[in-house]
Amino acid sequence: MTTIAVVTAGLSQPSSTRLLADKLALSTRSVLPDAKIEVIELRDLAVEVTKNMLTGFPSPALRAAIDKVTAADGLIAVTPVFTASYSGLFKSFFDVLDQKALDGKPVLIGATGGTERHSLVLDFALRPLFAYLRAEPVATAVYAASSDWASPGDLDTRASRAGREFAARLSSEGTAAAPDSGFVPFEQLLAGG
Repeated sequence: MTTIAVVTAGLSQPSSTRLLADKLALSTRSVLPDAKIEVIELRDLAVEVTKNMLTGFPSPALRAAIDKVTAADGLIAVTPVFTASYSGLFKSFFDVLDQKALDGKPVLIGATGGTERHSLVLDFALRPLFAYLRAEPVATAVYAASSDWASPGDLDTRASRAGREFAARLSSEGTAAAPDSGFVPFEQLLAGG
């Protein structure tokens, strides 16, 4: 069975960020009906994430969330946009993951914001974050502005396309890690390795 971790960093309840995450999960499940979806609400883990940043030790609840993300076959990650980038809570959660936790993992990225002018966050903030973590974001990412919720036809179309691409990636790769690209860390190059 395919397992998908859904990380959502919305701060309010209900939040448009969670609504978009659910929409992306449902779009994926329409292609992979047996997929197991595990939602991680970062709002509920905010204090634990901060304590982990300060101490280096996760609480049991945060450890469970980290384990879900690490063990999942794929990841849906959705953040609200604050000051033209992902939220601090979203970034902090990915900062406490082991740097190899997402190697080769397919990722469907999404973001929400008040206006369409923040849509570039997908390509200028989220893709670089997941590239650094050596995850593999699918081609279609979804941004939802406040106006998209008033008449969600276009948003539904984009979410459906992204869900199909993500499901196809999960179906073709399963849990296999990405092949070794021959990447050599800079520190190793400096050391002559």
